[in-house]
Amino acid sequence: MTALRMRLAQGMPCWVSLMTGDLGDAMAFYGALLGWEFEPGPDQLGAYVRASLHGAKVAGLGVTPAGTDYPVEWTTYFAVDSADEVAQRVRECGGTVAVGPLQAERAGRMAIAADLSGAVFGLWQGGEHLGWEVVGEPGAPAWNELVTADEASAMVFYRSVLGRSVVAAEAGAVARGEDDAQLLVGGRPVAGIRHSSDLREGPARWRVHFAVHDTDLTVHQALALGGRLLLGPYDTPYGRVARLADPQGGRFSVVRLPEPDGR
Repeated sequence: MTALRMRLAQGMPCWVSLMTGDLGDAMAFYGALLGWEFEPGPDQLGAYVRASLHGAKVAGLGVTPAGTDYPVEWTTYFAVDSADEVAQRVRECGGTVAVGPLQAERAGRMAIAADLSGAVFGLWQGGEHLGWEVVGEPGAPAWNELVTADEASAMVFYRSVLGRSVVAAEAGAVARGEDDAQLLVGGRPVAGIRHSSDLREGPARWRVHFAVHDTDLTVHQALALGGRLLLGPYDTPYGRVARLADPQGGRFSVVRLPEPDGR
């Protein structure tokens, strides 16, 4: 595995970060489940560590600020050229900016925002830290998708905020289990938007998927480590998926990606 260290184009997911009430417990869970190791990161918002997979950075874990009701949740960050300019567009398009923009030491500049449906996402203007350094490998992020009851408004919002194409799925694609729409950068899909009128897991949100060697085995390992199975495993056009929650309630998905030859 070769670490990828390059500035990602605006609109591309570039990082995922978990806010949790028990950082030590989260490190133990994800370290054992996904093979991560940890090192200290910027601590403007409290204790924070970066997770690495075989030396390549893949995610961040931080402590929920004391006295807040911020849920235990994974947040998807999008690469931006200017966190301040994009945060302003979030406000102009009817979204909210809850944190920042603020400087994360020399690592970069960030903000945490929410779209029209309340789905939380981050903005990352890379400095010394450009984002994740490997994707699609077992233990690394694989895909990010927005789950919302109003995909039409979401398409307009993210197109306007990020300045990138958001295209609806072709006829028949949704029936096959594909996303209702996809965010494109350079003509390539980088994130999905999926309609759901039954959001029993909570309000609209960005769902984070991590790649694994074996979805079913990972589910058994997660349960043994104190996690919970929310749904699955089940097969999709993108691979075999399961939705899980860590011991603190942080929700995430795992996926065994199809082999290049379709096996």
